[in-house]
Amino acid sequence: MRVLLKLILDCEPDAAWRAIRSPAGLRSVSAPLMVFHSLEPGGFQEQWSEGEHPVRVEGLGVIPLGEQVIAISYPPAQGQTRLVQDTGYGVSGIFTAVKYWEHTMAVAPAHGGGTLYRDQLVFDAGALSPLLWPMYWVFWQYRALRMKALARDW
Repeated sequence: MRVLLKLILDCEPDAAWRAIRSPAGLRSVSAPLMVFHSLEPGGFQEQWSEGEHPVRVEGLGVIPLGEQVIAISYPPAQGQTRLVQDTGYGVSGIFTAVKYWEHTMAVAPAHGGGTLYRDQLVFDAGALSPLLWPMYWVFWQYRALRMKALARDW
């Protein structure tokens, strides 16, 4: 199943690029619906490095949802478009229902100024996919609203 976003953000592409490569960016666009806690020694880094990053996730900051691994890579830029990809996986809780996860975020200069932000989630949870899709869609819409609100300050 797939969830897509396409937004124009009121910030420079370099600012959006820093935000989508940042654990603080993830936390700010996800809260308070989902709260991410690093399970790495020393906690979250300033920027995601390529590789695996274990996290614990809570709904509304109090409901344990489980643990997952955020697996970051930086595919080669396509012209002026820069990409971040997460091919992570669930370790415990509700995240183990998803058997395939590919989340790709892209930033590029927008015509007329600002940043063109594109976001695609492709996932497979077998028979549960149609039940999970609406939840992911709602969460992605929430993230979009948060990004639009926060982008001016990036």
